[in-house]
Amino acid sequence: MAHGQGVSLNYGGEPKIRRHRKKYPRSERRYRVNEQIRAPRVRLIDVDGRQLGIVTLREARGIAAMRGLDLIEVAPQADPPVCKIMDYGKYRYEQSKRQREHLRKRRATELKILRLRPSTDEHDLETKRRQAETFLRQGHKVQFSLFFRGREITHHQLGREMLERVAEELQAVAEVARRPSLEGRQMTMILTPRADLEALEAATAEED
Repeated sequence: MAHGQGVSLNYGGEPKIRRHRKKYPRSERRYRVNEQIRAPRVRLIDVDGRQLGIVTLREARGIAAMRGLDLIEVAPQADPPVCKIMDYGKYRYEQSKRQREHLRKRRATELKILRLRPSTDEHDLETKRRQAETFLRQGHKVQFSLFFRGREITHHQLGREMLERVAEELQAVAEVARRPSLEGRQMTMILTPRADLEALEAATAEED
């Protein structure tokens, strides 16, 4: 219910609370709101978090109406159910915002894989290094995978030195989460963004 709207009464003298007209996907309908609540008595929590004790549903709706807010059944399994007074539209917005932030953080920890060969020349290696730096600055982890063919495996130490050199060149933005390790014909190394990367970039920006 929006603030500033008058409160009308039904035939029983109970404040009427408008039903929300906005349709939400089934997966998002987690709580009963306002007139959807059916329990005769509820444990009521005020908008500021204060416990108002156990009251009748009619009393709870009346208090919510006087606040110009909504009554939300947040714990339907409790005895009696727990209801909280809040702005349901604002609550939905904040919940959606938290979900987007959660997804953003999940994307930020994706593992980006860059493939190399022992015969990779300096130009291509520099291209891979720049790609890795971009990914790391975006918050991603980076895995370098170096593949050996035929007799190349007998010189796997050269591949290890290549990966260690890449890690050294990226030490300004990366930490080694997994040192070069050989499994079969593949050697891998994993880098993660430095924990202080954001602080370092902020300090650099201030100096500029």
